[in-house]
Amino acid sequence: MIRNGFAGQDPHSGSGEVPQPPTPRSREEVASGTGMAELHESIARLLASRGQWRQAYHHLRSALDMMSSDKPAVPEQLRSEVELLRREHAKAREESLRDSLTASYNRRYLDERLADLVAENAMTGEGLAVALIDLDWFKLVNDTYGHLFGDRVLQRVVDLLQEALPDGAFCARYGGEEFVLVLPHILPNSAVQVCEAARQRVEHFRWETMARGLGVTISIGVAHEQGTGGHVSGEQQLISADALLYAAKRAGRNAVAYRKGAEVRLAGAAAERVTETGRRAAGY
Repeated sequence: MIRNGFAGQDPHSGSGEVPQPPTPRSREEVASGTGMAELHESIARLLASRGQWRQAYHHLRSALDMMSSDKPAVPEQLRSEVELLRREHAKAREESLRDSLTASYNRRYLDERLADLVAENAMTGEGLAVALIDLDWFKLVNDTYGHLFGDRVLQRVVDLLQEALPDGAFCARYGGEEFVLVLPHILPNSAVQVCEAARQRVEHFRWETMARGLGVTISIGVAHEQGTGGHVSGEQQLISADALLYAAKRAGRNAVAYRKGAEVRLAGAAAERVTETGRRAAGY
């Protein structure tokens, strides 16, 4: 509980008195007093949003009491309390949007942010890429080294995926060993290059430093929308990326698949592979 010497006594501290609700007053009436009343009101709102109703009541009562004082001072301690509560609220919000294992963003953040970026891309036409990523043969890693070790591998892969991402891009865990890279304001070729660079970082990482004989690769399907000629939802773009991921898997894994017109292609060294699956995915 916040204790600042003037926020009021805890009604359950032994006095036996339960505080009654304050006489309702408008926000304008409270704010017309001084900065101290405003700060008390701000703290009350923040505490109430966290379910700390008792403390919120005391601060609101203090704000109302300020109305009877002509020239109250605004202590720095009160300002610090407001700032501290705001930081704690922002931290709690950020933690609610992160995957607890890998610290990448979670599905909730992906859905919220992707919807905003799709709408923005529809207006600006600056380009938006969504890359769906899957670890190759990850079940074998878990079966061979154990699930706790598999968790360490996932954490390392996320670190490698997030290296050198463009401004505004982010990584989110889609589920299990699947992740998503969202790349806003980007051209198709640049999106493929970012994904191919991520694939190479994973492939060439010295996995043997974690376990003898260990090797990890990823497959990626990257779908790009320029934002013109019709609205494509985030879900539709993820479906397209999933079809391209399927093409990369069927082409031998450890590859980045993308669409060039009606044709599905593979990036980098995998470009020489030829598969019928690629043609099938183009019409997915």
